[in-house]
Amino acid sequence: MSVPASEPTRRAVLGGTATLTVAAVAGCGPGQAADKTDNGPFTIAAADIPVGGGKIFADRATVVTQPNPGEFHAFSAKCTHRGCLVRDITKGKILCPCHGSAFAVADGSVVLGPAEQPLAARTVTVAGAELQIS
Repeated sequence: MSVPASEPTRRAVLGGTATLTVAAVAGCGPGQAADKTDNGPFTIAAADIPVGGGKIFADRATVVTQPNPGEFHAFSAKCTHRGCLVRDITKGKILCPCHGSAFAVADGSVVLGPAEQPLAARTVTVAGAELQIS
């Protein structure tokens, strides 16, 4: 039996359903946070954080910034839009690769949506040449 060109075949419907299921399970894709991130306290060298920028610790789902010399901040690295991990820090902005949200290195506030909420703050304690993040 032939199927009219305007009606999808069973194979096409099943294939499309499988593709949508995989996309839904994948979420935001490669930028999304893994379930195995460790958000517990950790220590890093203050010298590792560039002035005017920062560093992303993907395994800790944390971003640490230094907007001005000696001024340190830490935030969740999970974008508040869909939970993807931010991936880059450029020109004073923390960037999410999934949907283009950007956050300020100074306070984690939204610079560019679609995110509407700032990145969640974490505590930074300066201990000599080290930073304790909790």
